[in-house]
Amino acid sequence: MPEANRTLVMTGATGGIGFEAAREVLRRSPETHLVVLAREASALRALPRLREISPHVTAVPADLAGKASVGTAAARVEDLLEAGELPPLRGILCNAGVHLSDALHSSEDGYELTFAVNVLATHLLLRRLHLHLRAPARVVVTVSDAHFGDLRHTGGIMPAPLWKDPESLFRPGAYPRSHRVRSGGRRAYTTSKLAAIHLVHEWARRLPGGTDILAYNPSLVTGTGLAREMGGSAQFAMRWLVPVFGATPLVDTPPAAGRKLADVVLGRVSAPTGSYIHRTRTMRSSAESYDADRERALWEWLERQT
Repeated sequence: MPEANRTLVMTGATGGIGFEAAREVLRRSPETHLVVLAREASALRALPRLREISPHVTAVPADLAGKASVGTAAARVEDLLEAGELPPLRGILCNAGVHLSDALHSSEDGYELTFAVNVLATHLLLRRLHLHLRAPARVVVTVSDAHFGDLRHTGGIMPAPLWKDPESLFRPGAYPRSHRVRSGGRRAYTTSKLAAIHLVHEWARRLPGGTDILAYNPSLVTGTGLAREMGGSAQFAMRWLVPVFGATPLVDTPPAAGRKLADVVLGRVSAPTGSYIHRTRTMRSSAESYDADRERALWEWLERQT
């Protein structure tokens, strides 16, 4: 096993496509030192299997629903980098995400929980670590084609995003009937994924040359566990209908999706900074996702939270 000469920091590495992507990165890039940010219980389950592939794996405790926890985790990574205990930081993969059954759950800081994990935690982590990235570097944020919110992309299961000012979106109860599965939980999810693409666009304008940031959409993947809290027809579809298409090009298993995500992280997929990658190719995200005024307003609001 060669010595590690690059560090990749990753969230969402302990299950689903993130775990498969982490394993694939370690197999194909033995010079990578993987830093997993996760809750301790989740890390304890995943680390032995990751270390079967490579000894270059470090776990840093983090609860992405809490600003203090994200800050502490980022500070720990900074300390390890500056002490030379980790090789230069060349990549960040923000893969963690939640999908809840309503839009009323609060984080410990009072933010709506979907937005706290899917958007705010990503920004806080990048805000702390981007200065440590050494070019050539790549940042990848996992998003979803659910942000289109149309029949073609979601089969009618997911509602369209409902954009508001960030102050409203990050508060519980932002939507009419926020207590309902579709109009609350699913709408918060689609809107948070739209917000994540907005965030990628704004970061792309601000990161220096040699550091790229990309939005990655895995599309439909069976067996990830993301639908557990979705409820209703979406949970039924993800459990029973989507697996029927698992043998077709329309749907991936977690290992297949993990390999594609690893391709993006490792630079095997070429794309300009700020791009939206659908599975294996670069394409445009929704027309609504290209709005410089929204992107700037979201950035400014997030900056005030730091």
